[in-house]
Amino acid sequence: MLLEAIGIEKRYGGVRALKHVSFDLKPGEVHALVGENGAGKSTLIKVLTGAVQPDAGAVKLEGIAIEDNSPHRSRQLGIAAIYQQPAIFPDLTVAENIALVNESGGLARRVDWAARRAKAKELIAAIGAEIDPDREAGTLSMPEQQLVEIAKALGGNVKALILDEPTASLTERETDRLFEIIGRLRERGAGIVYISHRLEELGRIADRITVLRDGETIETRPAAGTDARTLIKLMAGRDLSAVFPKRVVPIGKAVLQVTGVTCHVARVRDVSFEVRAGEILGFAGLVGAGRTQLAETLFGLTPADSGAIRVNGSELSIRQPADAIRAGIAYVPEDRRRCGIVGSLPVRANTTLAILDRIARGTLLQAAEERTIAETWVQRLGVKTDGIDAPASSLSGGNQQKVAIGRWLATEPKVLILDEPTQGIDVGAKAECHRIMCDLAERGLAIMMISSELAEIMGMSDRIAVMRDGAIAGIVNRADATADSILAMALGHTA
Repeated sequence: MLLEAIGIEKRYGGVRALKHVSFDLKPGEVHALVGENGAGKSTLIKVLTGAVQPDAGAVKLEGIAIEDNSPHRSRQLGIAAIYQQPAIFPDLTVAENIALVNESGGLARRVDWAARRAKAKELIAAIGAEIDPDREAGTLSMPEQQLVEIAKALGGNVKALILDEPTASLTERETDRLFEIIGRLRERGAGIVYISHRLEELGRIADRITVLRDGETIETRPAAGTDARTLIKLMAGRDLSAVFPKRVVPIGKAVLQVTGVTCHVARVRDVSFEVRAGEILGFAGLVGAGRTQLAETLFGLTPADSGAIRVNGSELSIRQPADAIRAGIAYVPEDRRRCGIVGSLPVRANTTLAILDRIARGTLLQAAEERTIAETWVQRLGVKTDGIDAPASSLSGGNQQKVAIGRWLATEPKVLILDEPTQGIDVGAKAECHRIMCDLAERGLAIMMISSELAEIMGMSDRIAVMRDGAIAGIVNRADATADSILAMALGHTA
């Protein structure tokens, strides 16, 4: 066996995060680790990489127990982790980022820049990528950053590579390329621990799957013949009969009307559509199609150059987000960690950030009113937290998303724009977010939902707008939509 976690126990205060968890990895194997947020996956990975010391149990590499494990020690031994947000220094070059973990020596040593670039080029080529070693890392796309992280791991002679949600922000083509690279690593004898909420891709890449629930190992089984429904039941401890619990609700009059909106900075071109009360209008399209850019234009982050935006028939002048908020437009952005919540602030402050003008008297915040509003939304949205004074960073991804949604619902909007509302959260939390969307639609809210998951688009939308190159390629009713027709429009094969 290459890597083993045996009987791992870990407590945080009175909370038992891991309960006698065991996990193993063979050379040349892809072993998927799945579970709902809070199931213990992150804690187990931290134990394997030495970032967290277990209260009981052992970690073994090639049959030998790792003593005094630490991130530095585990990397020296050949255990590397690549997280959903790569640990890249944006102001350094690609070669410098790779060198940070693969070069040794004192601070006073002379750097052989030619050798550093050559080594970086060699490692990048080994994974089949084409990235200039002298390129500034901050200019790389997310897939390119992941490739640099894999190159860093190769430079450290990786034996066990942990990939945490590696395809969360990748297109299908980029995912295929990543899988090819994983295949190369397997041929070298490396073992891969693969963590993903995209259950449908596990059959393509994994050999075995281990399910964690509530800090315990539920089952390890072959990936072949294991379908998503079976995994969902194991993960949740219940049969989620409807991950997409779409309800038919009465559709009212047009709330948001967009006519000929163009923004040259955002590359949005002549976009027209309407969203009605109680309707969920899904926005599909390939990465780079302009969906997020359209949302940012409607919210005033990149104001439109021309066209008209109307809410309940009144034409608006949206030059900044404050204009959109006053008009009743709310926007929950895609990047939850950077833009959706402020992790260091408590849940109560996150919930009321968008309505500070309403709960302040002059320069004094009305603490009692803040608490009342926060408690109301925490209860209404079913946020699982130790309390409204807990830092938002302590919540699971799904609960962070609920807090982000609650912040904008507190503004009492007429239009809610949700950008990738369930990205990177588990199936249970995903079903909860979908239930919340249905509840909001039932109360007459007009919802724009941007999603890269075709199943989510088709499962939750009343109508589907397909974008391509900053423009709307077509709008179809739910009943008429098929996966093939949506993809064809996204690729420009259909008018």
